[in-house]
Amino acid sequence: MVAGCTQIEPPAAGGELVVAVRETPAFFQREDGQTTGFEHDLISQFARSLGMKIRFVTATDAYQLNELAASGRVHMAASMAIGSGNLQYSVPIRSVAQLVVGHTDGLGPEELSDLAGRTVEVVAGSPLADSLRGLDENIRPTVIEIPEIDEIGLLARLAERPATLAAVHETHLDLAVNFHPDLRPLLRLPGNIEFAWAFSGNVPDLRTKADAFIAAARADGTLARIQDRYFGHIKRINAAGIAKFIDSIQTTLPGFRRDFHAAQELTGIDWRLIAALAYQESKWDPLATSPTNVRGMMMLTEDTADHLRVQNRLDAAESIRAGARYLSELLEQVPASAPHPDRLWLALSAYNLGMGHFRGARAIAKGMKRNADDWYEMKQVLPLLARPEVYARLKSGRARGGEAVIMVENIRSYYDVLIRFQPEHKSGYNSTQQLKFKPR
Repeated sequence: MVAGCTQIEPPAAGGELVVAVRETPAFFQREDGQTTGFEHDLISQFARSLGMKIRFVTATDAYQLNELAASGRVHMAASMAIGSGNLQYSVPIRSVAQLVVGHTDGLGPEELSDLAGRTVEVVAGSPLADSLRGLDENIRPTVIEIPEIDEIGLLARLAERPATLAAVHETHLDLAVNFHPDLRPLLRLPGNIEFAWAFSGNVPDLRTKADAFIAAARADGTLARIQDRYFGHIKRINAAGIAKFIDSIQTTLPGFRRDFHAAQELTGIDWRLIAALAYQESKWDPLATSPTNVRGMMMLTEDTADHLRVQNRLDAAESIRAGARYLSELLEQVPASAPHPDRLWLALSAYNLGMGHFRGARAIAKGMKRNADDWYEMKQVLPLLARPEVYARLKSGRARGGEAVIMVENIRSYYDVLIRFQPEHKSGYNSTQQLKFKPR
């Protein structure tokens, strides 16, 4: 909802920080009654540093975002392009390239001069509209601002052909290619867009505190951790790999969907996560076999299969249930001190490594004074398990920890795609421990 028309009292007076946001993929999203996203997490930490509660006010587009901040009806606005509107800005939080995007099979513009006579769509209020209109008039395209749509929706229009060209910043294209692999960047517009928090002139003290918080978050790694949580995995799989996966969703997944649903019923783990794990392990091939005799849809070792009392590793339904049970067991063994979703990512790495190597990696992390409950920290530690000077100190010996990192990041990407294209399964699982792995 949009706040009322009058200015609000300063945040210190009410003990509440009121922030205007625009819903946009991975930066601020509402789902199942919860809010997530890069800006959500960063601003929430800022509010905690001030000892205040936080209230988000959702703007319909960038124009309203600007108006809410300028009128003093909120204390600040998130994800504003520096220089837009009559506002004051924090130090920059992120800087991104501006791209004109088209189809992989189309004859798009190759030079900025080729934009003359073309039509380029942008999200209403996007700073890319100003960038395009600011081009020399001899090469300037027709710019159409599309209302009531986010950047992923705009790129979906492009993929589905109502549009021929669109302009977005690079992060949104990186996200969209995981859903629409037939998109490609055609041109880079001059300059980057710098995003920051925006304030009216009525709260100079709040802007000063914001600058100090952002500087500290950059210095202590908080910004890098939040960036990694939402975007660290999105460029791991190339467009061809995503296209193949989407094709498999249409052709292969339907034959196993009931088995994945049954695994969710058994464990409470979102069936789409189990399916993402299975695709990473076997490409949904129930007869898959590795040179080390790891076999089946979930690529179970003989020891793991014996532990789970699997009769036939090549039986798809049995393998899927067993793999889901194994992941559930690993989740129970990851210390409860690891927060969600880090705990899940750590358990997935243990699925690849085995719990012995995983515990060894945790010991190495603690010895290096890194946080063994933090996936951002552990993804930097795990590759060290292949180094002789490191694995010589471990009972479990050498491990390909780098492969475990790649596996987890790939699963995150596959899961993002399944979340977008496949409905959740309403199961009868009643445990309060039921896990849903949300993208970012």
